[in-house]
Formats: sequence, C-alpha cells, structure tokens
Amino acid sequence: MRRELASAKLDLDIVKKAVVFRERVAVRYAWIEQHCDQFHVTRMCRQLGVSRSGYCQWRTRAPSDRSMANAALDARVTAIHAGSQRSYGRPRIVRRLREQGVQVSHERVRNSLKRQQLRPLYKRPYRVTTDSAHRKPIAANVLDRRFDGWEVNQAWVADVTYVATGEGWLYLACVMDLGSRRIVGWSMSERMKAELVCQALKSAYWRRKPAAGLIMHSDRGSQYASEGHRQLIKDYRMIQSMSRRANCWDNAAMESFFKTLKVQRTHLLRYDIRAGAQLDIVDWIEGFYNHKRMHSSVAIRHQSTLNRGS
Repeated sequence: MRRELASAKLDLDIVKKAVVFRERVAVRYAWIEQHCDQFHVTRMCRQLGVSRSGYCQWRTRAPSDRSMANAALDARVTAIHAGSQRSYGRPRIVRRLREQGVQVSHERVRNSLKRQQLRPLYKRPYRVTTDSAHRKPIAANVLDRRFDGWEVNQAWVADVTYVATGEGWLYLACVMDLGSRRIVGWSMSERMKAELVCQALKSAYWRRKPAAGLIMHSDRGSQYASEGHRQLIKDYRMIQSMSRRANCWDNAAMESFFKTLKVQRTHLLRYDIRAGAQLDIVDWIEGFYNHKRMHSSVAIRHQSTLNRGS
C-alpha cells in the first residue's frame, strides 16, 4: 500500500510540475530531458503520453534546421529584451529584429518569448497628484490631445512626478518634445514649488532655443499657473496650453513617460538619498530613453535618429 501511495505521489508531482501536456511532442521530450534527475524517464513518458523509444531517438537525433534557427532567434530576442531593460514586448522586438536585417514574423517572436518565459514590465495604476484648486489664470487647451504629427520644436508637454527615497520625496519636472518624444528639459527638487517647473522649462529652452509660436502644454496645477512660469512662456514667445480640470488624458504623453520611468527604473530600485536618485534618473533619461528606446508613436526610428542635428 505504501509503495502504491508513493508511486501515485510521484505521478501527481509530475502532473503538477509539467505545463507541456498540450505542447508538441518535441517540447514534452525537452521537458523530460530537463527533469531526468527528479523523476524516472519511463514514469515521465507515461504521464506525458509519449513513448520511451521515441524519447531515446529524440536524444540521439541531430538538431533540425528549424530548432537551430529557433535557438539563434532566441539568442537575439533575449539580447534585445535585456538591452531594453526588460521593457520591450513583441511589437518592438519584431521592429528591432527587422532593423537588424532579420525578417521574422510576430508569431515566431511570440513563441520565442513564450519559450524563454520573457515578459515586458507592466505599468502600475496611475495616481493623480495635480493640485488645481487655485484661482490663478488658466490657459485654454490649445493642444487638444494632438500628440502626433508634430515636427521637432513645435509642441512640448510638461508635468511633475515624485520618486521615493530614504530621505523623503524627490520631485521631478520634465519637458517632452512631441516631435521626437525626447525629454528636452528636466529639474529635480525636494520641494514641489513653482521654481521646479520653471527650471525645467529654462533647461529645455536653452538646450533647444525654439522659434516663436511653440505650444507649451501642461496640466493646470498651481506650479504651471504661477506668475513665474507664465512669464517665462511669454518671454520665450510660446503659446501656453493647459489640460482640462481633472483630465489626465489631456496630457497623456507625459503621463505615459512617467509610468515608463517608474516601471522600468525607479520602482526596481531603492534610493537611500535624493542625490543618488537624481544621478540614476538622469542616466536613465540620457543614457537610455532619449537615445536607445524605441517609441511606438514615432514608428521604428530611434529617439537619437529623430534628434540628430537638433
């Protein structure tokens, strides 16, 4: 009786661990090969519905052209996924492979990701932080959610977010060029004051020096409605634009960037001091986001390609 119970327990362990019952026979053979040190081959073959003789022939058979091609593709997919800091999913990986001259279908890349159990990092829920309960002047929504189709230095968007550190919150203000989705200006501080967004706008202006008429869009927070920020926009001959009240979709491009920053970088690390967080964020923006990351809104071109010469 004990022997029968032990045998049944082993069978149950195989059933629990094996997730390849509906996969091709070759996949089930590969699973058996990986678990030879845990279970008897005959037992695994019986539970997975394959023959032991077929498994033995599979072990001695030379790799097929298809399996070698899959192995080469897996290596490329892994490298691209790692190089994107685990942020790329199937669509961007396919585009990068085609840039490298590898003509591959979405289905093959999907299967490669599945084989290797690779998944892109997912976004966390959005949290509203804008303080619009003030009586300062509010500009019209000139941008009106037209996030695509702009040339460089025609329309910018701005917003503020926060990052946790051991010393307390670090506030980050950024300015994005909708023509390239590049972050052209930023500023960080332990306080969320009007000077924070003013410094980000100054940084963007002196780096780009755009012509008059650029649309400068933000939410209607008190920092962006402050006299100092409005005066800068006037001095730079820009057109101020603001989102509607409690409507994060009016500034979706910047919200998307901040979610990307947090999910792909700041949520993965623990910052002891604000200075360390500042250095890491700047390194991520300039070292990865602006120059390496592919953006779905600008087709298959890299950020640095769009900004070459600007």
